[in-house]
Amino acid sequence: MSQEKDLFPHQDILAQLHESLPLSDKLRFLHQVIREDFPFIDRLAIALFDEKTNMLKTYTHSSEGASPLAAYEVPLAAASSLREIIRRRRPRVVQDMSIFAHGIQEHTKRVASKGYQASYTMPLYQSNTFIGFLFFNSFKPHPFAPEMLRQIDIYGHLIALMVINELTAIRTLLAAVQAARSMTHYRDIETGSHIDRTAHYARLIARELSPRYNLSDEQIEHIFMFSALHDIGKIGIPDCILRKPGKLDEAEFKVMMTHPEKGREIIDVILEDFGLGTFGHVSIMRNIAEYHHEAIDGSGYPKGLKGDEIPIEARISAVADIFDALTSRRPYKAPWSNDDAFAMLRRLADSKLDRDCVDAMLKNIDKVQEIQQRFRDQEVV
Repeated sequence: MSQEKDLFPHQDILAQLHESLPLSDKLRFLHQVIREDFPFIDRLAIALFDEKTNMLKTYTHSSEGASPLAAYEVPLAAASSLREIIRRRRPRVVQDMSIFAHGIQEHTKRVASKGYQASYTMPLYQSNTFIGFLFFNSFKPHPFAPEMLRQIDIYGHLIALMVINELTAIRTLLAAVQAARSMTHYRDIETGSHIDRTAHYARLIARELSPRYNLSDEQIEHIFMFSALHDIGKIGIPDCILRKPGKLDEAEFKVMMTHPEKGREIIDVILEDFGLGTFGHVSIMRNIAEYHHEAIDGSGYPKGLKGDEIPIEARISAVADIFDALTSRRPYKAPWSNDDAFAMLRRLADSKLDRDCVDAMLKNIDKVQEIQQRFRDQEVV
């Protein structure tokens, strides 16, 4: 027995990365490990690139105190120094960030205002496709010696693999849902543009509410990604009801009311079949599918939840979905104007819809219009 014990003297210091934890928790743990070798690395941060909008979006970080950048996005075209990283396909070393002292970009000013003086930035790629950046920041100038960068690169690629693993899991799930839609002809009911608009409205609302509800960048991004699944349960609704051009009768509406619970069941099956049950923040996905038809006054379905009993991600998704449904053409109605739709949201606030979510959308009317222009439905000729 003593000989057996001698075979296991070492404890894997990174074993915690095997646990079922959100990416943000894994990043914080890894940051602690990195600081044992490189105590001058005071911040790790990841920004993702959205190729549909050409925007860089903050995703997750590990920092002492509040992040200088939260719920933040910027056009990649406006970040010339970061674009150069992509062009060269090489990381950028900034030993003294005072060289950006006259920078006009908001992200440059915010990082400098927190006292960060040096930065090492690695581009992240998945199968040769650019997906974002990883930032190592320090409060000390000139900390990145060449021999240290070789070791830091190893940690950087480990973090990149963690990010890629998470994004791959999400995309696998979304692809499975899209395949199910295609096979059931559900795509013919909800267009890809509707899904894109709803997801971006949800992200817009979540970003506005992030300070009040303490929503992390990671949570915001998952609300954005998983809003596409809000009506997945309609796959289980018969075509004679789902595609009916007129108003549903009472019996038909009762069948339609089963789609949120069907959605939760479908998601659980997909998670199990694809081995994604341990994926971080799966509750956001489930809550959007199951609770997006709950009402603030308790008159919604399937559970009749009230007020804060309804998860915030479901309240956000409800406002995004209803606004797009009102402003979109359907077989049974013409599209409403934005003004009429906004007026309806105001009337529904505090009864059917969450007022905070409605107000968040109304504060960003210009961005709502940008989303509509970018993701317009294709005209049928």
